[in-house]
Amino acid sequence: MKRVLLSLVALTVVAFSTAAPQASDKEALRNANKLIKQMTLREKLGQLEQFITRNGVVTGPEGVKCDIDSAVRKGEVGSFLSIRNRNEALRLQKMAVEESRLGIPLIFGYDIIHGCKIIFPENLAISCSWNIDAVERSARIAAEESAASAIHWTFSPMCDISVDPRWSRVSEGAGEDPYLGSKIAAAMVRGYQGDDLAKSNTIAACVKHFAAYGAAQAGKDYNTVDMSELMFRDIYLPPYKAALDAGAVTVMSSFNDFMGVPASGNKWLLYDLLRKELGFKGFVVSDWKAVNEMIIHGVAADGRDAAELAMKAHLNMDMLGGDYIAHGEELVKTGRISEKLIDELCREVLVVKYQLGLFEDPYRYGKQNLSEVYYRPENMQFARELAAESMVLLKNNGVLPLAEGTKIALIGPFADSKIDQLGAWRGLGEAKRSITFRTALEERFGKENVLYTKACECGRYKNGLIEGGIEEAVKIAEQSDVVLLSMGLSGWHSGESRSRASISLPEDQQQLLDALKQTGKKIVVLLSTGRPMDIRNEVEKADGVLLTWHAGTMAGPAVADLVSGDKNPSGHLTMSFPYSVGQVPVHYNSKNTGRPAKSQFKAQGYSCSYVDIRNAPLFPFGYGLSYTEFEYSDLKVLTPEVPLGGVVKVSVKVKNVGKRDGVDVAQLYVRDIVAETTRPVRELKGFERLLLKAGEEKVVTFEIPTSDLAYCHSDMSFKADAGDFYVWAGADSNATLKGKFTIK
Repeated sequence: MKRVLLSLVALTVVAFSTAAPQASDKEALRNANKLIKQMTLREKLGQLEQFITRNGVVTGPEGVKCDIDSAVRKGEVGSFLSIRNRNEALRLQKMAVEESRLGIPLIFGYDIIHGCKIIFPENLAISCSWNIDAVERSARIAAEESAASAIHWTFSPMCDISVDPRWSRVSEGAGEDPYLGSKIAAAMVRGYQGDDLAKSNTIAACVKHFAAYGAAQAGKDYNTVDMSELMFRDIYLPPYKAALDAGAVTVMSSFNDFMGVPASGNKWLLYDLLRKELGFKGFVVSDWKAVNEMIIHGVAADGRDAAELAMKAHLNMDMLGGDYIAHGEELVKTGRISEKLIDELCREVLVVKYQLGLFEDPYRYGKQNLSEVYYRPENMQFARELAAESMVLLKNNGVLPLAEGTKIALIGPFADSKIDQLGAWRGLGEAKRSITFRTALEERFGKENVLYTKACECGRYKNGLIEGGIEEAVKIAEQSDVVLLSMGLSGWHSGESRSRASISLPEDQQQLLDALKQTGKKIVVLLSTGRPMDIRNEVEKADGVLLTWHAGTMAGPAVADLVSGDKNPSGHLTMSFPYSVGQVPVHYNSKNTGRPAKSQFKAQGYSCSYVDIRNAPLFPFGYGLSYTEFEYSDLKVLTPEVPLGGVVKVSVKVKNVGKRDGVDVAQLYVRDIVAETTRPVRELKGFERLLLKAGEEKVVTFEIPTSDLAYCHSDMSFKADAGDFYVWAGADSNATLKGKFTIK
């Protein structure tokens, strides 16, 4: 009997390995259909299940337990997540291909969010570079390192728009703006998947979390979402659509409910919208055990009901719940689910496996010599440059850059923390590879010129002042010319399940700042964080504030490059920093009311305003300083009137009026003055990174297709209208240069 089965395996591998590495979608579909005809119902259901390996990273309630090896041999598992060991992945793949009846390869997924081995800045930080080419390259490097690690599939990009910094996962996204978020989402997909998904150094992207997960109420992770379809289509949907248009082959459903139905069982969301309207052809995976959690949501009585809801919603793969394999046969037998639907769900999974070239060569991933792929010098240098571009100079009273020979007091919990600078979702990154602020500054300024003390703890297990920490910090500050105070929140305080009601700095760090202020020394805050924070008091007390984020493996050299002046800061915020947590949600693209505030900087009554604080954020979307100054002038609307379907052209002069070369991000904002539904007071519709030498002037011309001015109407149609528009250009969302154009 064993000999017969092995022969069948051999025949199957031959018969269904005919898809060339660059097979078309039609070929992949044809091959998948052939294979489905040979599969039992249980084998089909197995392709719809994803399990975790013995040493996988656990990020939620315990998933269904099973004998992994036995399930693989029976063809009752289609995918694994959180594979951290290449040898284990290859062992399981060999078992699936050579010991299961039909030899169907497994697909291995992992949360490669902002790097695999080389860890780049967290995604929110990367977005502050406004460098779309660099975003794509970071994803490309992550894909190469992942593929070498036998990882086929990343649960990225996260396309969720968020305006609430209390939400723990803002660090994984691109901020508050749908236009910029769409550009970044598409770039990440291109980086991961390349121009040929079947190449051995590309991986499948996964658009998440579908949908509107970033709008979780009160900023609490996993919380419900309540919004109109109009707002969803206008603000939240565009980045998902951009990623799909870029070719993403998988989607992850979100934890939250949407319009009263949990996303994993939401037929309107996953089938009517995603497949019929947006034309998605790949497969959808649930988030961690989200199918089974529909029982807790109160829309399913048990696992069988949950599986039925999810299948009918056209959710292909159940992550860790085990409900498909447990109840699928019964659902078909009782007629609650048709086997035809099971075939469709299975087919879409198999097609992606064919597209990845796994049938052609199941071991194509993981063949590379790891020493030739991991930590390439050119990639480490790129990580250093991207980290520097991602950091944002928020305040500078002339204290930066530091002159040669400056005596530095380097103080704080993150100044020499290898692990914290990696942030959340660290992939396969290794803390030992991190180069810290301390190491890099000692190398740049000389070890004798950098006095260091930690002073306090801020992490997962230890928090608060170290005994004698303030006294030691004051002592070395008095011996120095300037204080670099590394404050903020640890990498542990970002990412999934790390929502915070308070986004202020810990009290002990505030005490430390107050004590150092008393020395009279100049203080530069190096702010490590994965979210915008309420830091108005710290900004007032400090002479300079450099937002370093959690900038990854090469965070230290990037900081040294910036504080020394070897590089000029160029980052611009992609998420507003609130003046107070009480303003949240605060974002630049809000809508007017019938009683708008006369000033965003004064408390007012009888208007849409606070009576105790200003409306304006501490730092607005698009904000960022430089060591030089840029002057914007002479805004010209080159096309005062354009037809629908035409292109609006606007130019503006940008001049570097300072004494240093520098990069600025020229930004263009538009407002639809009279529309069918209410529109934001401003919307980003163009940007350009400009390198200008000292004294150099350039004219930037923005071209805006009228299709980019489309919005969601009350009948849910998405289109642009004729009418009048205001346009602004400048260095942030408060730009004052103003023009006007008309669409006929």
